[in-house]
Amino acid sequence: MRDSSRIMHGMNRLDTSERAQIVAALVEGNSINAITRMFGVSKHTVLRLLVDLGTACATYHNQHVRNLTVRRVEADEIWQFCYAKHKNVPEKLRGVEGVGDVWTWVAMDGDTKLAVSYLVGGRDAGWAQEFMQDVASRVNGRFQLTTDGHRVYLDAVEDAFGSGIDYAMLQKVYGAMPENETRYCLRTSRSGTEFGSLGRESRKTFSKNQGCFGMAELRSTEE
Repeated sequence: MRDSSRIMHGMNRLDTSERAQIVAALVEGNSINAITRMFGVSKHTVLRLLVDLGTACATYHNQHVRNLTVRRVEADEIWQFCYAKHKNVPEKLRGVEGVGDVWTWVAMDGDTKLAVSYLVGGRDAGWAQEFMQDVASRVNGRFQLTTDGHRVYLDAVEDAFGSGIDYAMLQKVYGAMPENETRYCLRTSRSGTEFGSLGRESRKTFSKNQGCFGMAELRSTEE
């Protein structure tokens, strides 16, 4: 058997081309274990490259995604967990940062799909405030913002923008599970209700804004 130390390259021996290939493989969805076999590098090397890449991307985004002019922004939260789901976290690890449920808050430009802002953390009012303050620091002028029905957005948006925004909250209403479908089938979003708006958001614009939220039955602030 060949000595693994001879086929596993350290980070300091990876040139730019090799790093680019590994990053491309990660973006395509390959697992870390698969990449170690594909490129003959150690798992530690891949993980360290991920940290370096994430740091570089965060720095670039923070410095350059500023002074944006946007027409409409959609915000939502993505759930994931680290180590274990909240209900399965051992007692000794409860309350430890980075263990349990994790939420990624994302604000996306509805036209260009640019991530205006993102934040990884909890899902309470404090995180909502920090998220919306960051969105406000990156955008110039008035624009339309649409969020889901998470109530913490109401105060967070008003504190960050005051009345200088057209804001709508979309509350989804789901239909029944299709007959004979598996347990993993997503329910269909049949309608939604807009409420808690700041400003005067047009019915036409709000209706166009539902590409990632489903169909909406609107109660316009202009009525």
